Amino acid sequence: MAFFQRLTLIAGVICCTFLVSVVGALAQSISSGDPIQEIRIEGNQRIEPETVRSYMQVNPGDPFDAQRIDQALKNLFATGLFADVNFRRDGNALVVAVTENPIINKLAFEGNQRLDDEALQQEVQLRPRVVYTQARVQADVKRILDLYRRSGRFAATVEPKIINLDQNRVNLVFEINEGEVTEVRRIDFVGNKVFSDSDLRDEIITQEYAFYRFLSTTDTYDPDRLTLDKEALRKFYLAEGYADFRVVSAVAELSPDQEAFFITITVEEGERYTFGTIDIKTTLKDLDPESLRDAVETDEGDWYNADLVDESVQAISDRVGSLGYAFVDVRPRIDRDAENKILNLTYDIQEGPKVYVERIDISGNVRTQDKVIRREFRIAEGDAFSTSKLRRTEQRLKNLGFFESVDIQAVPSDSPDKTVIKVKVAEKSTGELSFGAGFSTADGPLGNVGLRERNLLGKGYDLRAQFNISGRRSTIDVSFTDPYFLDKELSAGFDVFHRRFDRRESSFKEQNTGLGLRMGYDLAEYTRHTISYQVSYDKVTGVDDDDSDVSDVIKGEEGSDVRSIIGHDITYDRRDNRLDPREGYYVSVGMDFAGLGGTVTYLRNTLGGGYFYTINKEVTLGATGEVGYIRGLGDEVRVTDAFFLGGQNLRGFATGGVGPRDSDTNDSLGGKFRFEGTLQAAFPLGLPEEYQIRGRVFSDFGTLTGTDFEDDIDLNDDASLRMSLGVGVTWVSPFGPLAVDLAYPILKESYDEDELFRFSVGTTF
Repeated sequence: MAFFQRLTLIAGVICCTFLVSVVGALAQSISSGDPIQEIRIEGNQRIEPETVRSYMQVNPGDPFDAQRIDQALKNLFATGLFADVNFRRDGNALVVAVTENPIINKLAFEGNQRLDDEALQQEVQLRPRVVYTQARVQADVKRILDLYRRSGRFAATVEPKIINLDQNRVNLVFEINEGEVTEVRRIDFVGNKVFSDSDLRDEIITQEYAFYRFLSTTDTYDPDRLTLDKEALRKFYLAEGYADFRVVSAVAELSPDQEAFFITITVEEGERYTFGTIDIKTTLKDLDPESLRDAVETDEGDWYNADLVDESVQAISDRVGSLGYAFVDVRPRIDRDAENKILNLTYDIQEGPKVYVERIDISGNVRTQDKVIRREFRIAEGDAFSTSKLRRTEQRLKNLGFFESVDIQAVPSDSPDKTVIKVKVAEKSTGELSFGAGFSTADGPLGNVGLRERNLLGKGYDLRAQFNISGRRSTIDVSFTDPYFLDKELSAGFDVFHRRFDRRESSFKEQNTGLGLRMGYDLAEYTRHTISYQVSYDKVTGVDDDDSDVSDVIKGEEGSDVRSIIGHDITYDRRDNRLDPREGYYVSVGMDFAGLGGTVTYLRNTLGGGYFYTINKEVTLGATGEVGYIRGLGDEVRVTDAFFLGGQNLRGFATGGVGPRDSDTNDSLGGKFRFEGTLQAAFPLGLPEEYQIRGRVFSDFGTLTGTDFEDDIDLNDDASLRMSLGVGVTWVSPFGPLAVDLAYPILKESYDEDELFRFSVGTTF
């Protein structure tokens, strides 16, 4: 054995000596110090010789220097254009022989089913007419594998294949074997004593595999998601008072069959702390710290809650900023009493660094024009930097609905007193073509066809055309809105409509054809004023004059009228989400005047509002209400203009089931004064959150009274309070939003029409 080891060592020394001799000879043949008289390029097909020479940075007249030529070799390889480069000396000429990398003619994916070609194309960097290199291909293979792993497919494989073509071109094919989804079979926690494993599983995004999660991907392993889970646990414990909590480790182990992951998260809970003294200090002149006390969410003696500390810091910053202090730095300083498990907290308000916005850079918008994004900014270039205004800007951009994601960051500038705001957006489709079908207890079978573009021409214009038909109504609506008319903070738009309604509760049919104009603007950051004008030709039909079951009032309204209505409303809205509010409140007041021409005159006023509050991040309490009054101006208030109550705005009662009625025919006549309100608690039902299924308990209450026909017919009309109690479920299902409500009237009049059950579901194909 020793003999063979010595023999191998001798052979290695001989080989090394030979290679050194060859390299030395080659360097000596090139490097002589003589000037280069000519540079000849050989083997190039697409690339011009002058281009090759420019990359080399070696010119005729330069000496034959090995170091310079070595750098030229590196420069050529660094371009990525060449698969091979060789130098040799031919007399006083330097000959450069190159082998060009091929050009990609076509890029294709095979075997992919779960991810379409478009998603993969967005992920890879190679494109047709781009230079092919092995390094780029391997980088793209890694990107594709990462994409599959983020969707839980860790067994996926990608094999690149090339098909050689003429003219040094290739077709590149990524052959993909997607494999099976690698599920999370079990999530265990180690070190938790206060909260159970099931409690902690509810706080993280990753979930254990279950058959009913077929619409979700949270039960597949994603390392990025696991990082978010660690942060979610930290925030949960800090909100519960465990200030020393930390995640020791989070380990994901792949099963031997590579079909499942087992995740183990080790934590240290630490001790639970309470708030001690809460103090506010400041170095700002003329600022009374006690005037900010009501902005503080933390109270002495309560369990420590990091979320409340952050909210207090933000509230104090906003309050001080509104007082005219442009540069404020609020820092919560904690004095820890470990023995008594108390955290004394001081909000230290100091003058922050004077930083101004140097510029705003926007990227990622391919279709949307820059000005559409810039006009949503609450801060401009040259303004004092403000984190609260930046957050409000991000919220406004997300509310546009044009982008999948919005990322705003403030990065340092070259100047110490300036910052650069970088906005990165990812656009999403804003065009919609929908076909819908559904059923509701109020309207029966229903269908719709809709066409909408919410970002027309990339300028933020909203164009919509909608056709709806059901057992009770059919409508055709076309609307257009310019949210920044004449590049001003002024929205303007118009509506054209033709609508038919079967007013069964009142024994007639109604038809409206008309045009509306709208204009709106912000009075303040959260206050908006809208002015509107509408003119319509309205017709009441379907009334049988000989039918004794039809009220004489209804018979008297048969025919046509022209309504010319001008109105306005003011809304102050601080809700976190207008469609599904969990926090905040709003107040709205409106007035409509009919009589600016036309054949109908009246004045209608409304006042409404609501308040929403979330308990334990799950249960949302809401209280809403609205009051309305209409009076005729020299004319009676017609049934078609009156308020109606019941159905969706007073569950437990049928549509138009409450209010003045003809006692002989039981026709609903509507009312002049309306009040309605709702108290509701919405909560999860213990199902996976991704299903968006929430239950609710509610109480609807209200009244409708007053009519101008009390002297004409025998009338049932009481201003008594009506009230119902009910439960319901809402599911944002794959088939469209589904709502089921069961409500029972507990306060009613004998002539009111009940409706115990309400159900509606719709879908878009």
